[in-house]
Amino acid sequence: MPPSSPFPLPPTDRVVPPALRLSALERALVNRLRTPAAVQRWLNALSYNDESSGETLRSFRGVVRTGIAHCLEAALTAAIILEQHGYPPLVLDFESIDLLDHVLYLYRGPRGWGSVARSRDPGLHGRQPLFATPRALALSYVDAYVDFSGRVKGYGVADLRTLGAYDWRLATGNVWKVERMLIDHPHRRISSSDQRIARLRTRYRRFRDAHGYKPWKYYRGRDRWTPLPSEYRHNG
Repeated sequence: MPPSSPFPLPPTDRVVPPALRLSALERALVNRLRTPAAVQRWLNALSYNDESSGETLRSFRGVVRTGIAHCLEAALTAAIILEQHGYPPLVLDFESIDLLDHVLYLYRGPRGWGSVARSRDPGLHGRQPLFATPRALALSYVDAYVDFSGRVKGYGVADLRTLGAYDWRLATGNVWKVERMLIDHPHRRISSSDQRIARLRTRYRRFRDAHGYKPWKYYRGRDRWTPLPSEYRHNG
């Protein structure tokens, strides 16, 4: 078992890590990435998996092997790494009106709930553990989710341990059962004003037309975001 995490977890949240047959490379990575912030930094350094060669849903093992990850692959990877340090393997799944959902890893620290995430959109990365509830954290993504077609309509929190003996952690192939579970999992509705969403969408379109890249600096609550991948930091 790797050393316990230096990040203080509420005692009721701590889990006993499962024994995993990790390779030397995988074990070294797990031992090095002991906090959500460390995992977020590592995921930020990976290339985003745009699935140009076909759809994938790789486990932690597949992400380590390929060095790329999309949002659900990143969430699974964070869950597996941090589970080895006592964090429950929780994920938060967003439903969007355009059917382009987003998944992030969810955890609770001493001051509140936070997330670890990877995305093609700068505003959909991680959040610091400062939110009173998972719903409060979910609401922090509503504005940044608005682009040409996206709009959050609901969220669900799932414990990946409900998958039982299914090998979502180290499978060498795609783990499509995780995606199916999240689709079927109950979601709670998030309501938002049509007028406000329309204003956000207009602002987004104008920014993209003027600058040619996705905005992030103008969003409210950005002080609670985790640091962004380097490809976004020069943009505003």
